[in-house]
Amino acid sequence: MSDEKDLEQLKKEAAAKAKAAALAKMKAKSSEGSTDEETEDIAKQKAAAVAKAKAAALAKMKAKSSEGSTSEETEDIAKQKAAAAAKAKAAALAKMKAKSTEGPTSEETTKDIAKQKAAAAAKAKAAALAKAAAKAKSSVGDDAKAKAIAAAKAKAAAAAAAKAKGTKKSTNAVEATEERKPSPNQPYLDKYVKVIEEHLGKEVLEDSYINPLSKDVPTLVAYPNTYYKVAEFLKYNEQLGFDYLSDLHGTDFQTHIEIYVHLYSYKNRQSVALKVKIDRDEPEIDSLQPLWAGVDWTECETYDLLGVKFKGHPNLHRILLGEDWVGHPLRKDYEPYDVEV
Repeated sequence: MSDEKDLEQLKKEAAAKAKAAALAKMKAKSSEGSTDEETEDIAKQKAAAVAKAKAAALAKMKAKSSEGSTSEETEDIAKQKAAAAAKAKAAALAKMKAKSTEGPTSEETTKDIAKQKAAAAAKAKAAALAKAAAKAKSSVGDDAKAKAIAAAKAKAAAAAAAKAKGTKKSTNAVEATEERKPSPNQPYLDKYVKVIEEHLGKEVLEDSYINPLSKDVPTLVAYPNTYYKVAEFLKYNEQLGFDYLSDLHGTDFQTHIEIYVHLYSYKNRQSVALKVKIDRDEPEIDSLQPLWAGVDWTECETYDLLGVKFKGHPNLHRILLGEDWVGHPLRKDYEPYDVEV
């Protein structure tokens, strides 16, 4: 559009110039007198000027179109692009702001709520299943524990009952033999009692029985005043011949003190136990050291720990504790004189 305007302007300027030149020439001619040839020349010049102006305008238009737009047009295009980009950015920001302030649509909200509910339900279901599995496992473990504890208790109760039953056996010879099967040592006991009663009388023994707590050893119980006599008879009688004393010790039963002697016959390969019950307040009994010299040490030990005095012992003394020791440690009522010892 601007190119056409420039062309018209050039035309007008060329026409004006030609007109002015023609007027000037005519004025000069009128003053000097012009010929027909001059008039013809003026017309030719006017036509040439118009053609020249037209050619110049066309050349200008061609150069402008071939070189492209000017720097001003480039700046205008850049400005337009920047404005369009800014406008688009502003529109996008406005849209985002409107969306954030207005919140999701009702449809989007409904979908989100449904998703959240489904997720929560799935989570709760998984937690419930895990809890049930843990409970089942714990229940199985508790049952196993309870069974193990019950079995252990039953076993302990059975052991305690068996122990109580074993310790509850009476010392009475008749009851002991009635509760048990006949002992293989019963014939030996019968023999010992028969021989003693035949030679010493029935009044020398307080009791006799098979002791199941000590390998069914035949046991004789003498009175304190017949204790030494029975022991002597057991050693020197030809039918018995208990020539070896293997043990002597005492026990505090609180109501009395009991002396236990274990004898053995190498000739007959038989054993016998001799017991005697003595007074606890003044425990005193005859020494067997004159019959078996090896009892020397064990009678001293019994004296040391229980306070039993053995009459006729050649050297009765404390063998484990000092002579100034107060009390006898194996007595049930023993209290240490020096608690730090």
